[in-house]
Amino acid sequence: MTDQPVFEARYVERRSRLTTFFRYLLAIPHYIVLAVYGFAAFFAVVGAWFAIVFTGNYPPGLYSFVAGYAHYATAVYGYLALLTDAYPPFGPDTDAYPVQLRVPPAKAEYSRVKTLLRIIFAIPVLIITYAMQIVWELGTFIAWFAVVVLGKQPRGLQDMIVLGLSYQQRAACYLLLLTEDWPPFLDPAGGSIEGPAGGSGLPPAPATQAPPAAPEAPTAGGLSSGDPLQG
Repeated sequence: MTDQPVFEARYVERRSRLTTFFRYLLAIPHYIVLAVYGFAAFFAVVGAWFAIVFTGNYPPGLYSFVAGYAHYATAVYGYLALLTDAYPPFGPDTDAYPVQLRVPPAKAEYSRVKTLLRIIFAIPVLIITYAMQIVWELGTFIAWFAVVVLGKQPRGLQDMIVLGLSYQQRAACYLLLLTEDWPPFLDPAGGSIEGPAGGSGLPPAPATQAPPAAPEAPTAGGLSSGDPLQG
């Protein structure tokens, strides 16, 4: 199992013009909840920093709380970035949401040195994150016009937004002390996943296989009436 978080976004081409047009107004309740959650998560990370530096362990309660914040923030950003029309849940339970971040479980032991110097080690990550934020925001800006006019999300714009937002959210896990290593530029285990032709972007239900047809009953002598050997 990888110790890096995995970002996934299910692609659906058909999109709602109405909810896209009013996307930032519809997301106002999430702005408030995310701000409060983020404020609390900041203090949780500070507490985790001291715990790791002195003991080498990330307290399970703090890890669960901070990972929950990463889950929720990813869902909200995915909605704002037009990766899906599905309205995000209010909280960290995002397993059924079309845009999600799968955070690995806590390690048994963390490096005290890497945690102590995290703000220094994170400088290159912050620079790349700034650039990737521009990438997904530009893609979202163009996608807004495309969806409002066409009612469709071009696949190229979806991939552009996923590229930027994926790195931003995986880098956030590094800054939140959830992971110890720099996030890879690309996420080979995740990314944009093909969804159903329409709807919320959730994976389609598995197709059921039709039962095999019953064999035809043989005629007398094992020959059909049209068989040239039959007298």
